[in-house]
Amino acid sequence: MARQQIVHHHSHPERRLIPESTIRSILWQLLNGVSYLHQNWVMHRDLKPANIMVTASGEVKIGDLGLARVFWKPLAALFNGDKVVVTIWYRAPELLLGSRHYTAAIDLWAVGCIFAELLALRPIFKGEEAKMDSKKTVPFQRNQMQKIIEILGTPTKERWPSITQLPEYPQMAPFKPYICSLETWYQQVGATNKLGYELLSGLLEFDPVKRLTAQQALEHRYFTEGPKISLNAFEGSFIEYPHRRVSSDDNDIRTSSLPGTKRSGLPDDSLQPRTKRVKAGE
Repeated sequence: MARQQIVHHHSHPERRLIPESTIRSILWQLLNGVSYLHQNWVMHRDLKPANIMVTASGEVKIGDLGLARVFWKPLAALFNGDKVVVTIWYRAPELLLGSRHYTAAIDLWAVGCIFAELLALRPIFKGEEAKMDSKKTVPFQRNQMQKIIEILGTPTKERWPSITQLPEYPQMAPFKPYICSLETWYQQVGATNKLGYELLSGLLEFDPVKRLTAQQALEHRYFTEGPKISLNAFEGSFIEYPHRRVSSDDNDIRTSSLPGTKRSGLPDDSLQPRTKRVKAGE
């Protein structure tokens, strides 16, 4: 099943929190998968609930690598290939501000958003996406940035030194100042584990340089203290979740979630040298 079906199951018809043991297991397995990708120099670039699958035995699988790219010595800037990456609600602030040379930290921001959604049973930053114009110009996602700063506060040069170097930084001027209310949000959704709040804060860090890496997150006390993490996200739970229906579209490696994206394999097939087709008998 997709992880979003677990969230939906707990929010309809009435809201019931996902057991913390299930959240810890799903998040730990997800971070292990992301760590594996990053250790092999692969950025996923579209982590979101719909791309996280959980088997009937509670194993987490990361799917849809259609936007994934190798980021070790790329032949061209990643921005040159895909102007828009990561579905809007899970898009890191450096991407919203037009970063051309982003890092694997964008995946960890998305993981933070997924963690928050497991806790709240709804997206933490549910903004409205501004669409590209006829010239395919990437617009500044003002509403999405607004949703982020309402909870995390307004980023400052002290908090994020390199923010002034980003192309869309001047767009931040009209925003009124906000203070961080993430801890209040955390309490309001019914979460009580202080270590969980620390981990969430580290993943939803504005500055990508300061943001936790996947390996750092795995070593956080949220996982190392308390009950041992189970590789079965449903262990000890008597909740019956619906199974995901499989359709022919699930075998299509293209992504339809993002505008202006193209079919691609891994590594980036647009960067591979062309090979001459050999005719039969040659």
